[in-house]
Amino acid sequence: MRYWLMKSEPDEVSFDDVLAAPGQTVAWFGVRNYQARNFMRDAMQIGDGILFYHSSCAVPGVAGIAEVASGPYPDATQFDSAGKYFDPKATQAQPRWISVDVQAKEKGRYLTLAEMRAMPVLEDMVLLQKGSRLSISPVTSGQWNAILEFVRTKD
Repeated sequence: MRYWLMKSEPDEVSFDDVLAAPGQTVAWFGVRNYQARNFMRDAMQIGDGILFYHSSCAVPGVAGIAEVASGPYPDATQFDSAGKYFDPKATQAQPRWISVDVQAKEKGRYLTLAEMRAMPVLEDMVLLQKGSRLSISPVTSGQWNAILEFVRTKD
C-alpha cells in the first residue's frame, strides 16, 4: 500500500463535496502536470491512502482522509472544448491526461500547512520542500501515520 497527498482547490472540489457525492466518491480530474499524471497512471493502486489537501485557499491543509477507488482512466475534461481543462492535443484514441476515482474515508481535525511545518517528522515531506508545487506527491508511511494521529485527535 502506498500513500499520497492530493491537492484540490476547495472552490473546485472540497472534501465536503466528496463526502456529499454519491458513494462519497469523485473523479480526480484536471491534473495537467506530467509527473502527477504519471503517479496516477503508473503508481497508484486501488486502496492506496490519500491525504486530501485543500490548496489555493485562505488556510491550506489536510481536510480529510480518502483512498484511491479506481484504476486510471482518461480524464474526460481534456476533451471538453468549452472547459478550462481542455487539451486540443488529446484525442479519444490517444488521451494525454488521467483520472482516478477518490473515495472519502474520514474527516478529522483540519491539519493546517503551518501545523505541518511545525512537525519534525514531516520535515522531508515533498509538500514542504521549497519550490514544490506538485498537485500529487508521495507520502511515506511515517508521515502518513503522524498525520493520521494528528487528524484523529480532538481540538
